[in-house]
Amino acid sequence: MDTTRRDALQADFETFDFSEDLGFLLEEPLTHLPDYYRAWMDLANNLDHLIETRKLRDLVHKMPVLSTHLLSNHQELRLAHLALGFISMGYVWQEGQHAPAEILPKALALPFWLVSCRLGLPPILTYADSVLANWKLRDPTGEMEIGNMDLIFSFPGGESCRGFFIVSQLVEMAASSGVTGALEVMHAMKISDIISVQKGLNKVTQSLKKMKETFKLMHNHVDPTVFHGKLRIFLSGWRDNPLLPNGLLYEGVSDKPVFLSGGSAAQSSAIQCFDALLCIQHEDETGAFLTCMRDCMPPAHRHLIETLSVSPCLRDFILSSPGSDLCQAYESCVSALVDLRNYHLNTVTKYIIVPGNQAQAMGCPFRGVCTALNKTGAGGSVLMVFLKSVRDSTRKALNLKKRPSE
Repeated sequence: MDTTRRDALQADFETFDFSEDLGFLLEEPLTHLPDYYRAWMDLANNLDHLIETRKLRDLVHKMPVLSTHLLSNHQELRLAHLALGFISMGYVWQEGQHAPAEILPKALALPFWLVSCRLGLPPILTYADSVLANWKLRDPTGEMEIGNMDLIFSFPGGESCRGFFIVSQLVEMAASSGVTGALEVMHAMKISDIISVQKGLNKVTQSLKKMKETFKLMHNHVDPTVFHGKLRIFLSGWRDNPLLPNGLLYEGVSDKPVFLSGGSAAQSSAIQCFDALLCIQHEDETGAFLTCMRDCMPPAHRHLIETLSVSPCLRDFILSSPGSDLCQAYESCVSALVDLRNYHLNTVTKYIIVPGNQAQAMGCPFRGVCTALNKTGAGGSVLMVFLKSVRDSTRKALNLKKRPSE
C-alpha cells in the first residue's frame, strides 16, 4: 500500500476511533475512577453478589448524588458510563421479571444522564459499554485471548457471563481487519482502483469467516440455561419491553418515563459497516430498528457507518467494471455475511428459544427472564422475525443485477 493511502487510513482510524488490531473495542480501558467515585465503583465491583443477595437496591438508596465534573477525559467517562450502566441494570432487574423497578433513583439517574450527554450515548447499558469497554487482561504482558481476558464488571451467571461478553469481544476483534478492508475499498473506489477494491473485499470476506469461527467459542463457554435464566434479563432495556410497558422514570431528570433499548448485538458498529459497504438495504421496521440502534453507538463509530453509507455505491462500481473477478469477490463477501447471520440465528435459537420453551414447560428455576421475553430481543425487536428479515435482506444482495430491496 502506498504511503498516501496508508496515511489516509491512519487518519480514518483517528477520526472514527477505530484500532487496526482491536477494531471498535476501547483501547486500554480504565478499571479505576478518582476516589471521589468510590460509591459507584464499590457497587459495580460487587454487583453480581449484591444482586444475588438482593442488597443492591437498598445500597443504591443510600448512595449520595455525585457530581460528574471530576471526570476529566474520555476514558474516565467511558468507565463511569459502564459502572452506572451495570448498576442501573442490576437495580431495575434485581428481582427478575416479577418486580422490575419503574423509577431509577436520582443518585443513579442524574449522573448517568449527565455522563451520557457528554459521551453522546443514551443513559442505559449499551453494547458499547458491556462489550466494547468491559475488558481487561489478567496478565498485561500476555495475549488478548479468552484465557487471559476478564471483565471489569459482571452480572450473575459466573463463567457463562464472562464467556458471553469475552467471546463477543473476540468477535469484534475478528471484525477489525474487515472494517479496515471496508475503508480500503472506499478509498480505492474514489480512484477507480479495481485491484485494490477486490483485495479489500477479500479482506472483508476473510474477516467475516473469522468472526463466525470465533463466535463458535460461545458454545464452549456459555451454558444456555444459565444465559437464559440468569444473565439475559440484565441486558433488557425499557423500549418495547412487555415487563416495562411504561418505560423507566429517571428521577431528578425528567417528569416523564424514558424508553431506551438494551444492549443488542444490532448495536455492533462493525456489522452495520459491512451492510453499508455492501449496499445491503434493510426495509421497513427492520431498517428503522437498525437505524435507531446507531443512536446507541459512540458518535465516532456512528459517523463511520454514515460515511460508508454516503460513499459511491459499491454495487454500481462493480457493475460498471469489466471482468467477473470483482463480482465474485463481492458475492463471496455477501455469502460470508449471510453465513454469519445464519449462524447467529441458530445460536439465538439454542440460547433463547429452546431454553425459553423448556422454562415454559417446566417452570423457571431462577429469578431471570423466564418466558416473558422469549420473543423479544434486548433492543426491543421481535427477535426471530427481525433476525430472519436481516438474513433475508442480506441474501437478496447476492443478485447484483437487482437492487437489494427488489
